[in-house]
Amino acid sequence: MPYDSDLAERVRQLLKRKRTVTEKRMFGGIGFLHRGNLLVAVWGDYLIVRLGPEEAELALLEPNVRPFDITGKAMTGWVMVASDAVLTETATRHWLDRALRFVSKLPRK
Repeated sequence: MPYDSDLAERVRQLLKRKRTVTEKRMFGGIGFLHRGNLLVAVWGDYLIVRLGPEEAELALLEPNVRPFDITGKAMTGWVMVASDAVLTETATRHWLDRALRFVSKLPRK
């Protein structure tokens, strides 16, 4: 399944000034890592966002957000945000900021 290249480019542009962020092809999509820890990914028509268990539970109450489950088993602390919910720079930045708050607390890999 090809990933949404427009969404990937929007994420890339918003993260380009962060020297701690790298990009890597994975799972048929593209991942963005902060200090070696996966921060967000673009997979199909979704932005996959790492929020941690508590924040992810809250995010699931929001529209266009579902559990990150591509194998039949949901991953705790992660959510899938439909691309329709991140069409603008502001909306995309909102999710990136939330992910950065969590991932910045993790040890460097």
